[in-house]
Amino acid sequence: MTTDHRFPREDAQRVVQTALGEDLGDGADVTTTATIPADQVTRSAVVARAPGVVAGLPVIELVLAAVADRLGAAAPSVELLSADGVRVERGDRLATLVGSTQVTLVAERTILNILCRTSGVATHTRRWADALAGTRALVLDTRKTTPGMRALEKYAVRCGGGTNKRMGLYDVAMIKDNHKLAAGGLSAAYAAVRSRFPTVDIQVEATTTAEALEAVAAGARFLLLDNMSPATLADTVAAVRATGERVELEATGGLTLEVAREYAETGVDYLSVGGLTHSSPILDIALDLDA
Repeated sequence: MTTDHRFPREDAQRVVQTALGEDLGDGADVTTTATIPADQVTRSAVVARAPGVVAGLPVIELVLAAVADRLGAAAPSVELLSADGVRVERGDRLATLVGSTQVTLVAERTILNILCRTSGVATHTRRWADALAGTRALVLDTRKTTPGMRALEKYAVRCGGGTNKRMGLYDVAMIKDNHKLAAGGLSAAYAAVRSRFPTVDIQVEATTTAEALEAVAAGARFLLLDNMSPATLADTVAAVRATGERVELEATGGLTLEVAREYAETGVDYLSVGGLTHSSPILDIALDLDA
């Protein structure tokens, strides 16, 4: 599990280069090049157009530096006026930029595409974290991320008060229905993973109380309790706790904010929500040149 707020700088630089490649190709911003003198300097502001939680502010400087390098110009200076993980209101200035107008305008859309997306994920996650406040449950993300954006989106989840479950297929084993079917059963699948990767953490999906108890007996210490009603989930939590084993329990499958607290109050440790990354609306943010 990951909860730290370290910004994934190298991943962000890769995303920035890909985004600029999409925007500029092998050419230039023809509109800006034609209308803005190369030596023109302006002050501009990154401004929140809606309330939410900001995430990804270091991207501003990364994009400006990358554009300046492509244009052979000096990068505008950046003064951050907010911080990742902070709640903002409509009209709040998040950063002030001073420098080349050309660089600023070429960078504008890439800055906003990334910052609006990551801040949207953080804002959505904060709603879940607030809904679970006072319970033992934390909200987890999943691998249902935008291709190429995983590190940034999972960073945004952390900024919003959520927890990263796993980064990919490589760091945690997750035994689900298809694995059980292909391996000849839950216990067989668990034994196969433990034999092949003796030090890796293993999580096991269970859809019934009996299956959850089988997983615990096989050695599993993290269970995904999938698509259970609150009543069945509470019964399963009680049955697993009664074994005396220290097992982390996650509710998953079809969860919504409207039922989040009801599920949290069953005694699970986590609620897993793919929608944090696959369905978060953006947070409206703009870049405005000062008049």
